Amino acid sequence: MSDTSSEPRRTVGVRDVAVLAGVSRQTVSRVLNDHPEVAVETRERVLAAMTELGYRMNNAARALGTRRSRTLGVLATDALHYGPSRSIAALEASAREVGYWLSAAFADAGDADSVVAAVDHLVMQGVEGVVVVAPHAHTLDALDELRIGVPIVTLHAADRGARGLSVDQAAGARLAVAALADAGHTRIAHLAGPADWLEAESRTQGFADELAARGLAAGAVFEGDWTAGSGYAAVDAVRSSGVTAVFAANDQMALGLLGGLHEAGLSVPGDISVVGFDDTPDAAYYWPKLTTVRQDFSELARRAVAAVLADSAGASASDLAPVAPVLVTRDSVAPPR
Repeated sequence: MSDTSSEPRRTVGVRDVAVLAGVSRQTVSRVLNDHPEVAVETRERVLAAMTELGYRMNNAARALGTRRSRTLGVLATDALHYGPSRSIAALEASAREVGYWLSAAFADAGDADSVVAAVDHLVMQGVEGVVVVAPHAHTLDALDELRIGVPIVTLHAADRGARGLSVDQAAGARLAVAALADAGHTRIAHLAGPADWLEAESRTQGFADELAARGLAAGAVFEGDWTAGSGYAAVDAVRSSGVTAVFAANDQMALGLLGGLHEAGLSVPGDISVVGFDDTPDAAYYWPKLTTVRQDFSELARRAVAAVLADSAGASASDLAPVAPVLVTRDSVAPPR
């Protein structure tokens, strides 16, 4: 007997399933498309033949016949950062809960051609809709002129159009500033995220709005890049500014800031209070345990999936309101000395 283990296997097609099941190719197609007028016994025979032959139908091919691939696309940039990565994971879980799969494509945030190519790739896969997890304005600019024939919903960009969803970033920043002001701080600085991130812009605006609402002087703003290293690098600027409290735009920058302040011989919260943003899993184990603002990525993803599916079905999405953030109080805030 010859060894055929290395020979390529021929792709199993509808005709093979039809022959084994003893039905027409049209009947196999009806089973694949969940046609109601197929006898139960016939359907079971076709499904058994598919299982025996190892038949798998391509999602794009299914979509051509039914317009239902049961797959949603995700376009993402900067997926290594906490917010985008958690959003993608939450979208996958939310899609799975309603019987959908997720197909992801990643693009270079600064390359419009890369963004368009990623969307084209998803559409070619037969997705029923696309959720964009792209926190930069220029990424969304590249999508504005596209007409792809499936619904698009953007995360983290609610102010960019009717089909945008986000956690209320400005409200979260105001919660952080309020926690510091309520503790008695009047000189508060902001360690901001990169200026080209929509979320960083909203958090900076919320920081300024809460100070103004309380009649406090405009606070110093130092720009970081979301990393702990940039928080550490900001220590000298924070110390020289004379502030007694800092709102860091994410927990990673807060972590670096805490480390640098400790190295400089300053106590947190004794000398300087610090509030972060995100409530990452590690935030409860910082020294001191970090007071921060929690984002509900699961709720954000649930609303995004519901909005895409509603659009795909021609219905109006019922819940596009911003998701409310929550302040998580721990040990990094105290009254100023």
